[in-house]
Amino acid sequence: MSREILLLVDALAREKNVSKDVVFNALEQALAQAMKKLFTGDVDIRVAVDRVTGATESYRRWLVVPDEAGLEFPDRQELFSEAREQIPDIEINEFIEEQLEPFEFGRRFAQDTKQAVLQKIRDAEREQILADFLARGESIVTGTVKRMDKGDAIVEAGRVEARLRRDQMIPKENLRVGDRVRAYVQSVNRDMRGPQLMLSRTAPEFIMKLFELEVPEIEQGLLLIKAAARDPGVRAKIAVFTTDRRIDPIGTCVGMRGSRVQAVRNELGGENVDIVLWSEDPAQFVIGALAPANVSSIVVDEERHSMDVVVDDENLAIAIGRSGQNVRLASELTGWQINIMTPEESASKQEQETSRTRQIFIEKLDVDEEVADILVQEGFSNLEQVAYVPISEMLEIDAFDEGTVNELRNRARNALLTEEIAREEKVEHAAEDLLLMEGMDTELAAKLADGAVHTRDELGELAVDELIELTGIDTERAKVLIMKAREHWFA
Repeated sequence: MSREILLLVDALAREKNVSKDVVFNALEQALAQAMKKLFTGDVDIRVAVDRVTGATESYRRWLVVPDEAGLEFPDRQELFSEAREQIPDIEINEFIEEQLEPFEFGRRFAQDTKQAVLQKIRDAEREQILADFLARGESIVTGTVKRMDKGDAIVEAGRVEARLRRDQMIPKENLRVGDRVRAYVQSVNRDMRGPQLMLSRTAPEFIMKLFELEVPEIEQGLLLIKAAARDPGVRAKIAVFTTDRRIDPIGTCVGMRGSRVQAVRNELGGENVDIVLWSEDPAQFVIGALAPANVSSIVVDEERHSMDVVVDDENLAIAIGRSGQNVRLASELTGWQINIMTPEESASKQEQETSRTRQIFIEKLDVDEEVADILVQEGFSNLEQVAYVPISEMLEIDAFDEGTVNELRNRARNALLTEEIAREEKVEHAAEDLLLMEGMDTELAAKLADGAVHTRDELGELAVDELIELTGIDTERAKVLIMKAREHWFA
């Protein structure tokens, strides 16, 4: 039997082009799995095959666990205190082993074991092929469609198989068996049977990698693609940047007579590409991202992470784009919520905000309309500014003397303190599971309390638009919070 094992290992190693160690490990696991069937309980078996002689030894073993943890799996665990009685120097997470009597494998038993060994070798082979591919650091796969599986394309690229799902193909493209295809490696799934590389032709990263292939300056580090947004097969926007003043980022990506951008377009089924200059200034970046529309003015709201962009009637349709495509892509590219407005809409909104701010000052500072109007005209928009702006700046206001300034600052601070106390009282009624939830803070919990939302479950039952209306947070944060609140429902 020992000689037969050595011959089997040698033959499989040569046939499958893997090391003998891989075959020995697979054989040991297969034998252990087969021997487990001889026991009624959920036992743990270890088999050791001598690499030189081929002799096998089998052991039943028990994992040593802390006494306080108890025995979750009695057939393969031993309490630490009891293990110490058998082996005085044994430690937690070590094993107690008991050698088993030699076992003669029957014909059926040997056949099953051989199949298990072959399967484990195939798994090891696939893992090695995958590891070799990942070691090359390739993020784009070029291969041939081997077969179609329920609308998905199984792509063969060398020795690697990958899956391109239907929803990751560019709309209206019909791939057939034998077609050459190029796609972005979106994820790797080591657990699943079949293709382990998951591909995408719709991911924003795909267009970024395509430009890297076409534009040598990107590979050389002279040019960076900072972000990308796509409506696959129709239109895309990419943001480019360079610190080298000798390089024109947009012109470099376009190429001579548009050759570089045209090569990318051809790969993406004619997808139009807007190349935008990235800027550290968010407002400037948004203005560039909305091209070809011309922007009249822009108001940045840091708290809500949004911008009100004003365009004239002539540019309104261009800024929004067909079915809102231009503003949607610009928003995805920049990461800011963009609200397109006409001058009239902007003026109306500004008037409403001014009126709201004026009313807050009248109520919270206990002043008349004249004083409230002066504060608004001088650029004060909230109580925090009145309370904590440097006193020298407020003394520059001609209508206020030092006494008035000090009184306004004291009233503002008292109003803020009162609001904070009221907020804490509201939060006290919130359930602990809501307060401890990831992404929650005191201010948000207080706003939820105003809307009679006190528990995690009550938050989970809200729709995204309801949460936005209650708290004023942006859409993305609202989605994340609601999903986090519902997480325990599916645990």
